[in-house]
Amino acid sequence: MKEDMLDVLMYLFEHYYMDDESELDTDRESLQVELLEAGFPAAEINKAFDWLESLARLRVSGVPEIHTSHSLRIYTDTECARLDPECRGFILFLEQVGILNDASRELVVDRLMALDTEEEVDLDQLKWVILMVLFNQPGEEAAYAWLEDLVFDEYSGILH
Repeated sequence: MKEDMLDVLMYLFEHYYMDDESELDTDRESLQVELLEAGFPAAEINKAFDWLESLARLRVSGVPEIHTSHSLRIYTDTECARLDPECRGFILFLEQVGILNDASRELVVDRLMALDTEEEVDLDQLKWVILMVLFNQPGEEAAYAWLEDLVFDEYSGILH
């Protein structure tokens, strides 16, 4: 099985972020060794760390809040090639129910486009990216919890 950067991110998220007792304070070298032992390619591990560092920078610097309550997102051709209608519809649904706001939606799209793949992102992968984004955004705890319930109701027992 070909492991990619998203698989590494999902592994890290499941084993470090989601565990209330564990923090990602473990040094990068120790994590790299563990990920290599788990069978992930070194190149994908490095890409995953870069992706997480970019997400952290966006959190620290903040995403400018868009102050319109009913904006319409027009996706570029490149974004449409990566996100099929089902994924774009799911993002819209999350906006409509208040899980994503304009700024968090843009951060999700940014992080999806930063995945190192030319292939379409499927709905399951999209949900994981949204979880990672919401987890890293202050004040999004309720939105994260709602989506976490949705994801784990579907995946109980089949995580990496």
